[in-house]
Amino acid sequence: MNIIEDMTSFASPLVRSASIKQDVVIRNTVNFHRSIWGDQFLMYEERKDRECEEQLANELKEEVRKMLIITTQHRKLLELIDAVQRLGVAYHFEKEIEECLNHIYVSYGHGDLWIHNNDLQGTSLWFRLLRQQGFNVSSGYEIHVRVINLRYFLDSRTGIFNKYKNSDGSFMESMKDDVQGMLSLYEAAYMRVEGEQVLDEALAFTTYHLANILENHTSLIEAQIHQALQQPLRKRLPRLEALRYIPIYQQEASHNEPLLKLAKLDFNLLQDLHRKELSQISKWWKDLDVSRNLPYVRDRIVEGYFWILAVYFEPQHSDARIFLMKACNLVIILDDTYDNYGTYEELEIFTEAIQRWSMSCLDMLPEYMKLIYKELLDVYKEAEDLLEKKGQTYRCYYMKEMVKEYARNLLIEAKWVNERYTPTVEEHRSVTLVTCAYAMIIAKCYVHRDDLVTEETFKWVSTYPPLVKASCLILRLMDDVATHKEEQERNHVASSVECYMKQYGVTEEHTHELFTKQVEDEWKVINKESLRPTDVPRPLLMPPINLSRVCDVLYRRGDDYNHAGKEMINHIKSLLVNPLSGPITRVEIDRVHGL
Repeated sequence: MNIIEDMTSFASPLVRSASIKQDVVIRNTVNFHRSIWGDQFLMYEERKDRECEEQLANELKEEVRKMLIITTQHRKLLELIDAVQRLGVAYHFEKEIEECLNHIYVSYGHGDLWIHNNDLQGTSLWFRLLRQQGFNVSSGYEIHVRVINLRYFLDSRTGIFNKYKNSDGSFMESMKDDVQGMLSLYEAAYMRVEGEQVLDEALAFTTYHLANILENHTSLIEAQIHQALQQPLRKRLPRLEALRYIPIYQQEASHNEPLLKLAKLDFNLLQDLHRKELSQISKWWKDLDVSRNLPYVRDRIVEGYFWILAVYFEPQHSDARIFLMKACNLVIILDDTYDNYGTYEELEIFTEAIQRWSMSCLDMLPEYMKLIYKELLDVYKEAEDLLEKKGQTYRCYYMKEMVKEYARNLLIEAKWVNERYTPTVEEHRSVTLVTCAYAMIIAKCYVHRDDLVTEETFKWVSTYPPLVKASCLILRLMDDVATHKEEQERNHVASSVECYMKQYGVTEEHTHELFTKQVEDEWKVINKESLRPTDVPRPLLMPPINLSRVCDVLYRRGDDYNHAGKEMINHIKSLLVNPLSGPITRVEIDRVHGL
């Protein structure tokens, strides 16, 4: 199966392109439903009083910043940081949060000195926030070997959660009466890495008892428990968590009013920016006239933008999102062309043209592929022109190489379909780690970032390091479990589910259970790779982490990308249509105007 070698040989598929007989082509077409959003997001009208709202937001940011600086009681500081993060405004205070958590980490080391050792909620919060920030704090009893002057010393660390265990190693049953503490421990347990038995046990213990509490309580805490059991905080998207947490925080008697007001105001300001971007992308898509020129392609611009918002929602990444949306929608076009429309002979020619990356190939392509090919080259040329001014054209080089790799592996999948071949699990994984496109998307996230990104960043992504590979596997496994039945009803490449069932002679149910466990194992890899020291600066770890999170939103209950259900529709309406009410008053707006 030397497809790649064949494409680089002298007998190029482009030479044979004229022999394709369009009048006898039989295509494997799929009728995806039209976009449920229509042209709803095509037009954009800026928020009234936006300038005033921005000024008020800046004033509120300074109030919150002062609170982060002057709060000295560590338990209260942790609660403040947790609220800032869950309300979706932490991106304004990254420097302050890093300094605060670093101070707390230095003060208590790995946890042995944490003074609030009888406070399950506080202890769990301490652990979760430090782990989220990349600090390698200990969860359970560990033995570490130190070498000093060629002599070996053994250090033991008790671990903060062993304090809540009985002498037989089981968790204390009395913990179940501390509902908030149990919920906090449950969330902390999802920061586990491979081999952390105490956190595996904590997760099983808290899941069982929280489920029992859920059956016997009707209160605000019941809603929080239900949401946590459905989707732990570690797997939630920051924007959706802000939506969920704002009303909960508002009902807390001790809530901080300036922080709450900032969260609501910031949410609406971001929503306005995001609608502007979606309008711009919708116009680009409409100008391509995909529904007429490429009717076999999925029209999922709005769902795709939701996906991109999962990666980057902050205002400073607006240019990155615009490029990412264009590039990712071209990925969808390529995917549907290889999967659902192109003949194998056409795809050979198309793949060779992508390897050459030259407008000179245009006339050799079938008519419908010309639009795709030209737009592909144009989008990257536009990016390259901008990067050239900054001396960063190397970024486009790596991006083009990853697109070429993507096309080569899509062709391998097309060959499998053409030959009705079911690959081994190992063959399937080696190809679909590339065709899931996550590594390529992660690299695209860095193209228009001026901070922290170097050529080494792109080299790092292109080698599929553990963090990137884990994110790819989470998408591949969750996507296949959610979509394989529908895909196999048509002439589609075998999914990882079919490959595993055939190779090991097991049932579909068993395979689904195994894949669910594998997804959890990959989250442990993500957690481990997020601990300091990291391969790349910490902010650059967030795209693969957030891309893993969006899988849990899109594929946890089915295929919400291709067939948006009620929950997904509500998510999109909440993020992009309906602003939050009451963040500021008319009096405050008039004050800014000096009235």
